[in-house]
Amino acid sequence: MNRASREHEPPSPAAGFILVEVMISVLIFIVGVLALVGLQARMITAQTEAKVRADAGNLAMELIALLHTDASHVSSYSTSGCDGYAPCSAWKAKVASYLPNGTATLTPPTSTSGDYTVTLQWQVARGETHRYSTTTRIKTAAATPS
Repeated sequence: MNRASREHEPPSPAAGFILVEVMISVLIFIVGVLALVGLQARMITAQTEAKVRADAGNLAMELIALLHTDASHVSSYSTSGCDGYAPCSAWKAKVASYLPNGTATLTPPTSTSGDYTVTLQWQVARGETHRYSTTTRIKTAAATPS
């Protein structure tokens, strides 16, 4: 066979099969890359939410430490009196800066429990509201007899 006769031969049934294999391989690769991008986006969201939850726990523990070290002024930490007391208003400003749309409340004890409840609430980007609450008992100094 010479060169001229080969040019007029019909293509074999396997012609183009390698091209189809390559196209399918590229499609599988693209689906895999898109799945990894989606996974990465979800991991970033989960990491951000976990950081905010950890910040909320740390802020609540910080307020409890303030309450224990400043037991003589515990009433100044109430939700209504907090803005007028410097340590409490500084802590409240920290809550607003660390937690997205963050709010804080300190529930004073009932006459029977003696437990203070710290509740922090914030809103994540998707609009969901999250809440962290913890309770502690504060011993105030008893009056000394004269």
